[in-house]
Formats: sequence, structure tokens, C-alpha cells
Amino acid sequence: MSIILEVKNVSKSFKAPDGSTNHVLQNLSVSVEEGKFVTIVGPSGIGKSTFLDLVGGLKKPDEGEITLVGESVTGPQPDVLTMVFQDASLFPWRTAIQNVEFGLELKGVEESKREEVAMKYLELTGIAKFRNYFPSQLSGGMQQRVSVARALTLDPKILVMDEPFGALDEQSRFALGDELVRIQKETGKTILFVTHSLIEATYLADKIIVLSGKPAAVKAEINIDVKKPRNPDDPGLVEIRRQLWSYMSAKMTDLGGEGTLSNEA
Repeated sequence: MSIILEVKNVSKSFKAPDGSTNHVLQNLSVSVEEGKFVTIVGPSGIGKSTFLDLVGGLKKPDEGEITLVGESVTGPQPDVLTMVFQDASLFPWRTAIQNVEFGLELKGVEESKREEVAMKYLELTGIAKFRNYFPSQLSGGMQQRVSVARALTLDPKILVMDEPFGALDEQSRFALGDELVRIQKETGKTILFVTHSLIEATYLADKIIVLSGKPAAVKAEINIDVKKPRNPDDPGLVEIRRQLWSYMSAKMTDLGGEGTLSNEA
């Protein structure tokens, strides 16, 4: 398979309040194959969100290069890469279908076509019957389904997801995880997914990238060949989680004891 996203020797630093330099990423290199589901794990505070901001063109690296579909990333490219965050960020005054149509509306797509495309993805995410509900009338899981549907309407090559199920209960996380795997299978989208949950990572991913250290570096890359849908208690997945926990716990002290990582869903 071809490489859709490549990060080469990327470094990023920020100025701390006391004037010192906070080195977040240094010489980080990652590649993502087209059509794969890739998860990134690592303790909080290690720079995972910064990494996603760089990939999405929201920030620029100090050094190195990021290429998306063979072109250098110099800014946001919503038609190629769309981001989904932990907060669904829906407009409270717009119904579900109106929220899903928003990106198409900005592009000037005519109303009948917007509705057709929005309904396609509301149906794909299993929430079409709630199309006229406002966000306040939807559960957290339903709101995230609307957020994913909105991202898909732009037909991006890659979905970048920053802990999109982090605020949900365990049952909802697994249900939405199953839906996301199904959606990826049906659409062929590439997904780059950040999570703190090792169970979630092994349940969803074709490949797991482990970030550790300060500044962050790639500690390991693990390919998972277990057929989907998966049983989280599969012995192969349990062993991979053991490996992941070993990689991460060994580096917790690099964060001054502040990093957190969940071995639970």
C-alpha cells in the first residue's frame, strides 16, 4: 500500500512561561499507509495533540517535513484531512443534519445536494432518525456520531481523531469503536487515532505507534494482524497490551510523574 502521510524528522518547541524552551517533539518520524487504522498512544503531556496539530496544518514544525498525499503540509487541507476532537463541537442552534451540512454549506454546495450527502453519512453513522434533533437532545455518543458524519461529508482521504471517545463510558466507547471500524471498512478511509486507552488501541488499530520520552520520540511500532471485529480478551491482544504497558511505564518518569495512561477501556 502507498504511504498517505509521512512525517520526517519533525521537531517542535514552545516557550514556557518562565522563558525556558519546552522541547515537545524532536526528530520524530512516522509513516501511515493508505487505508490503515493507526493509533497513537503515550502518556498525557507528551505531545500527541501537538503532533496532530502539525499533521493537520494547524501548527508548523520548527524542523522537518510533513507530506500528505505526496504534498508538503503548509496549512489545513479539509478536503484531504479532517480532524475530529474529543469535544464534538456542534453548533447548539443547528440540528444534527444542519451541523453535518455545515462544511458543504461553506463550500457553496446547493441545498438539495447538501441534504443528500448529509443523509448518506447520518445513515452510515446510524443516527439518521435523529437528524432533526438539536445537540442538547442528543447523548454524548450521538453527538460524536454527528461529528464523525460531518467530517465524512467532505470526503477526506484521512480522518485524524484526537481521543474522540475519551469522555464516554466504556460501553459507548466500544459501541462507537465498532461503528468506526465498520465505517472505515465501508469507506476505505485512513484513520489516525489518538487514545490513552491501551484496550481501545488494540481493539481498533492495524498499527500502534508508541510515543515516549521528553521530547517525544517513537518508542515502538506494533502491527496487529488479529481479525476484526475483535474480542478485547483475545490472548494476542492481551500480550500486545502487556508490551505497550511495559514501553510506557518505563518512561513515566520522563514526565516528572505527571503522565497518565490507561490500561483500561
